[in-house]
Amino acid sequence: MLAEEALIDELKSPETRERAFGVLVNTYKERLYWHIRRIVLNHDDADDVLQNTFIKVYRNIDGFKGDSKLYSWMYRIATNESLTFLKQRSKKAGISDEELKTRMVENLQADVYFEGEEIQLKLQQALATLPDKQKLVFNMKYYQEMKYEEISEVLETSVGALKTSYHLAVKKIETYLKAD
Repeated sequence: MLAEEALIDELKSPETRERAFGVLVNTYKERLYWHIRRIVLNHDDADDVLQNTFIKVYRNIDGFKGDSKLYSWMYRIATNESLTFLKQRSKKAGISDEELKTRMVENLQADVYFEGEEIQLKLQQALATLPDKQKLVFNMKYYQEMKYEEISEVLETSVGALKTSYHLAVKKIETYLKAD
């Protein structure tokens, strides 16, 4: 925790901000990329959202109060940026959020960066049917192996509600996969 506090201090100081931001990006870019990628599915879109996330972090670091861990704060920004990106994409295309999710999964097969097999594609199709909160909780718990307490900080909700969301997501995914 001491290292995180020192990094935050360096990020807030004009003399050390650039170097500290480089450390921050190198430390968190891969974890944040995969978090974003599991929401937006497409590699290029994930890169764009990741860049926007780091821009927001850089511009708003002085407003970081330290009420949560730094990475929880950044995950929250990445999550919000991802969801905003998807809403803008569906609005621009003149389609519903559900239709966009369906198209995104269909496009996944053509994505040269998607290395998944048939079962991973089926899982992505199942995830596309979930409400956003359940999908986020499932991704953070299943793929990123985050603890409920960490997810609670990111999504600003109770551990009990998260456990319920995760349980419901798992049941819906199981039902979807058995239906095929």
